[in-house]
Amino acid sequence: MKVLKFGGTSVGRPSRMHQVAEIVTSQNGPKIVVLSALSGTTNALVKIGEDLMAGKHEEAAEEIEGLYNHYLNFHNELVGKENSLAKARYVINEHFSFIRSLLKVAFNENYTKELLAQGELMSTKLFSIYMDEAGHKNILLPALDFMAIDDKDEPDLHVIQSKLGRLLESHNRNELFITQGYICLNAQQKIDNLKRGGSDYTASLIGAAIRAEIVQIWTDIDGMHNNDPRMVEHTKPVAELSFDEASELAYFGAKILHPSSILPAKQYNVPVQLKNTMDPEAFGTLISSEEKTKEIKAIAAKDGITAIKIKSTRMLLAYGFLNKIFEVFEQHRTPIDMITTSEVAVSLTIDDDSKLENIIEELKGFGAVTVDKDQSIICMVGNDVVEVQGIIKRIFEALKDIPIRMISYGGSKYNVSVLTESTYKKQALMALNKELFNL
Repeated sequence: MKVLKFGGTSVGRPSRMHQVAEIVTSQNGPKIVVLSALSGTTNALVKIGEDLMAGKHEEAAEEIEGLYNHYLNFHNELVGKENSLAKARYVINEHFSFIRSLLKVAFNENYTKELLAQGELMSTKLFSIYMDEAGHKNILLPALDFMAIDDKDEPDLHVIQSKLGRLLESHNRNELFITQGYICLNAQQKIDNLKRGGSDYTASLIGAAIRAEIVQIWTDIDGMHNNDPRMVEHTKPVAELSFDEASELAYFGAKILHPSSILPAKQYNVPVQLKNTMDPEAFGTLISSEEKTKEIKAIAAKDGITAIKIKSTRMLLAYGFLNKIFEVFEQHRTPIDMITTSEVAVSLTIDDDSKLENIIEELKGFGAVTVDKDQSIICMVGNDVVEVQGIIKRIFEALKDIPIRMISYGGSKYNVSVLTESTYKKQALMALNKELFNL
């Protein structure tokens, strides 16, 4: 069985939803289709929730009616038969009846996640109605019937596997299933969401739970590129990546994939393919357990980085000093990205500065603290990249005109990373593209 996930832009217009149907029906064998909300819906629902939380009921009501009209226009172009139109209108009215009811309650955080779930619930129901009209028998599998997270907000794969297995078994004569991405039930059996990775995470979890043949993630770009196509010309998709290479690229800035989203697939060795809805014939990027050539496959950049330097003569020949530094970040639940040390100083980076003020205050007890904001980590990723002869020379030849703040080499066999001011990011990416890929 295959798992096919389509993002918001892939179903954002009726014509695109029709195209998704063509992609789904062109592939043989049983399939589970995972859909996001129509593009723009989640942002609109977030705004409605914020207005309700702030007591701005008139603004919220206006937002609701604007979104409602968008869905009415959408369904008129999605389906053509009168019975299909009636079914689609019923779905839209049902969900907007719930959304409008929130105008009459004392809105709080408890309602927010239920409000946000409405987008995925509507998109999947509308797609199912269209598939019925087009003569493609399908079963709508509510994600809330099997997708579960535990009391630590982590997916409970055992529960997912058990519940989803029973649902599929009860419909064992069917080959096309449709479900929602992103949404789930939490340990208190209340509507929640997967947060990190959203619908991609759903697809990967389902793929792991059913030991799928493949998980296809369909977006509006033809795979993971060897550099950032928004900033660098002449990039190209990378045909094959290992799970570890893809995870490094995703973590360090490749926007097409969230770093958490492929972990379940990696755990159960389920290949993940990134495909382009707008160009279905393009191969895209295949992510699997295979590690092939030792070379740099791609470059990614992560913005919003803060560099922190702690300098203290007490570090000299002292043991336990670094442990005390790390404990500060652990207490404030702030992950560290890069780290370098010398005899009397340690420099590190974080991408979450929400606790920065408190962290700095505690670090001052260990020595002089220097903070540099607006930094970017630029990461060169490939299998055994640290063993590629001459690669460091080529990287620094490319970056000879770029001021480098930190270097990370040897911490992972899959990447070499440097830190620079964000104002130099584009220049650095272009220089590396020319030197490493001759592009």
